[in-house]
Amino acid sequence: MAGWGAAEYVDTVKEITAAAVPVTFAGTVGLFMPAAAPPSRTALLFLSPWGFEEMCTRKFWRILAEDFAKAGIASLRFDYAGTGDALDVADQGQGLALWEDTAIAAAAVLRSLSGCERLILVSQGLGSTIALDVAERLDAVDGIALLAPTISGRAYLRELTIWSKMIDESMGLDETQRQTEGVTVASLRMPDTIAATVKTLNLMTRGHVGAPNCLVLTRPGRPSDADFATHLGTLGTRVEQAAYEGYDELVSNPTIAAMPLEASRKILDWAQSIATKPVTTTRKILHAPRAEALEGDGFRETPLRFGEGDRLFGILCEPLGERTGATALLLTTAYDRHAGWGRTSVTMARALARDGIASLRFDTANVADSPPLPDAPDQVLYSRDQHRDVCAALDLLEASQLLPAFAVGRCSGGYLAFQTAINDERCHGLITVNPYAFFWDETQSVDEALRFVPRSLETYGQKFLQLETLKRLYGGQIDARSAARNIVTALARRAVRLGRPLLGVLPFFAGEHEIVMGGFRALARRRVDISLIYSAHDIGLDHFHEHFGEDASALRNFPDIRLTIIPGADHNLTPPYARKVYLREVREMGLRLGRR
Repeated sequence: MAGWGAAEYVDTVKEITAAAVPVTFAGTVGLFMPAAAPPSRTALLFLSPWGFEEMCTRKFWRILAEDFAKAGIASLRFDYAGTGDALDVADQGQGLALWEDTAIAAAAVLRSLSGCERLILVSQGLGSTIALDVAERLDAVDGIALLAPTISGRAYLRELTIWSKMIDESMGLDETQRQTEGVTVASLRMPDTIAATVKTLNLMTRGHVGAPNCLVLTRPGRPSDADFATHLGTLGTRVEQAAYEGYDELVSNPTIAAMPLEASRKILDWAQSIATKPVTTTRKILHAPRAEALEGDGFRETPLRFGEGDRLFGILCEPLGERTGATALLLTTAYDRHAGWGRTSVTMARALARDGIASLRFDTANVADSPPLPDAPDQVLYSRDQHRDVCAALDLLEASQLLPAFAVGRCSGGYLAFQTAINDERCHGLITVNPYAFFWDETQSVDEALRFVPRSLETYGQKFLQLETLKRLYGGQIDARSAARNIVTALARRAVRLGRPLLGVLPFFAGEHEIVMGGFRALARRRVDISLIYSAHDIGLDHFHEHFGEDASALRNFPDIRLTIIPGADHNLTPPYARKVYLREVREMGLRLGRR
């Protein structure tokens, strides 16, 4: 095995937490977490929120599932039809019933895998509506946890509109770049038929609850949540109400989301109080967990665990026909789940498979569905520990005879792709999109950098010329101190770039530059295929110019590097044309490396 070795980590295998067991059913992917002994006679089914909120809660669901397993309660979490890793749905005319049918199938799978007949449903956001509906169709549901429930469909859709605009503004998108068709947030569009059903929802009109116990976690500043809890109590169910502490911090951004640990304790205590006590007799488990491949238009996807102790979770996507290209290693960005921002990684993987290119998308440790490494810090971005995860992914591809491979990543994933190409000779190509940097100073706070990422000077200039920005600044909606600090930082970096012929001779300024250029020279000697993609005015371009010059003249020393600048695109490549450029580069590299 080339590159980062695994031998030095063997001693820690006993301490490693395995990822949940993947299963497939009803055209979707589920993650089954078996109970530790002694097992309860009750199992737990997670019903997720939708869209951006689902991305933010993905890691929270995994932590809850692990806590329930330790308490002896098995669980299953899954993707609704047409979302996440599930197959796309051609006919979405069923409205919300489409997702409810997936939940019903998931409940049957959970009962079969756990041997439990009794269920508890844990839901959030729009998932709470689904939980209340499917409870009426299921037997032996002992309780429903409703976290920040969607009570009024009309109010929820209005909130999504505001949410969508806030997210787009945080990415620097102007009105011409925003996706405003239908209900769209964070590049995810709700099917029109489902949106139409959601618009009619009003949980305050419900006349029955299909469970004797309910837990309602109410959001701060939302009196309607407490009113709903009171309404449930009038329907004859026993209701426990508590504040959803940490809700705002959880759903603000998956990159900086803080896990609401106090809320998780409330959920666990409540569930244990109503779960049927464990018995000593053997339960009848009908099926062992299996993850058969899901097949779609030209692709076959297999969910799997890999790495030491099966600690990592990912999806291997392969062509149904002949494999003609190298395998793409699709790395996650920040704490986004492996499906990618706006399901970008899912759609890319399936498009590549139709062209004969296999791919592996996966969560690194402590991201979404992959548990953290033992004794590792909570903050794993830009950490050397992530190198170990990529090494495990390359080990899997090597064992599966899917080499050669090339690394693909955006932002922090782009940084990891660059480091992967340098450190592992099994990586024959590199595509990095809007990397914030190629070198990370380990004395720098990652948390602070993520929370206050500066924009380019051009972007700040454009924003300050907009009347809306001035209004928000005057109204205190913009952190003026952080913005001023970021502008000063950008100006300082610009000064360093312009003065590099003089400053570069000083060790303090030359150190980072030489490390980065040394990495590119090493890649050039190995003939690693390299493609650099940037959105025009992305902050990553400032770092690129620091190393390659204001006019990118230093690229002359690397004639095989391709540089692509996408005009009018944001950091996340939201506009569809930007994603087409991205896909084209990945496809061409995969086919090119396959011919070597």
